Amino acid sequence: MKKISILVFVMLSSIMVCAQHQIDSFFDELGNVNLTTQESSESYSGKMTITHRADDVAWARIVYRVIDMRFKQNYQLYTPVSPEDPQYSSLFKTMLTAIQDGMPVYEKSINIGEIKPVFNADPMPKEMIPTILNTDRTGELGDGDIATSEYMLLNYDSIADEMKFNGYSYKNFVRNQLKYIIQEVIFFDRHYSRLFKKITAIAPLNADNATFYEGMPVMEALYGQILFWVPFDAFRPYMAKQYMTPKKNDNQRITYDEFFEQRKFSSYIIGANNVYNRMIPELISSNLEGEELREAIKKEQDRIENELLNVEQDLWEY
Repeated sequence: MKKISILVFVMLSSIMVCAQHQIDSFFDELGNVNLTTQESSESYSGKMTITHRADDVAWARIVYRVIDMRFKQNYQLYTPVSPEDPQYSSLFKTMLTAIQDGMPVYEKSINIGEIKPVFNADPMPKEMIPTILNTDRTGELGDGDIATSEYMLLNYDSIADEMKFNGYSYKNFVRNQLKYIIQEVIFFDRHYSRLFKKITAIAPLNADNATFYEGMPVMEALYGQILFWVPFDAFRPYMAKQYMTPKKNDNQRITYDEFFEQRKFSSYIIGANNVYNRMIPELISSNLEGEELREAIKKEQDRIENELLNVEQDLWEY
């Protein structure tokens, strides 16, 4: 009986480890591919949903990118700065609206410097979300305080069980909300004989105290700026309803969902899954500083980008 109990324990432990690995590699707990992609179709208006089978995925890699809204190509994500605009809304304001509507929000990892999302934990409780959207600089509120404050972008009303938007502190907050990190899966589907890219998660960054991060290792500084993680598919319905601020032609409108689906954004790679479980800055020699460090990071970023560009051709040759 004791041997059977030990055997069952070992089997369950193996299943749990396997499940965790599968979650990290976009498979569900049963080993089925938990992955669909949506693409615009020329044959009919709307989007075509493609379901991918695990057996057809010949190659896959998880990549992390930074979207900097100071880049000209991404500036539409930042505007309008005012939350009172009756027609348009910035990506971050759209995200806040989605959170008010009940979109799940996940805390970043408890491990300092670990930027990967942790979606196998429970979402943040509603009453805790305002604490990470706190613009207070007076020292009156601690990071762990649960309170209704004029300094919080969202206030939780426990009686009505709803989030209320606080426009008073919004402009001060978004001045430093200039970047996002996205997690995406790039994979080759043999059934369709081509490469697919799917964004699986997005996290807003807020560098409200830039001097605080000076001198820190790159990944620790990046980790400190992450507010929270959101599953991208949970956010897409809200992005699909919100039009972006027109760039040059008011008659050419595009939603945030279309913007990301058509990959109109500019980004740079901060890391990709590897055997060392490290991001690019962590793979670079710690002896490098300043311009030498930046050049080494850029060289590794270019290497990964070229590898991703060539993988489809390499798989065809294989």
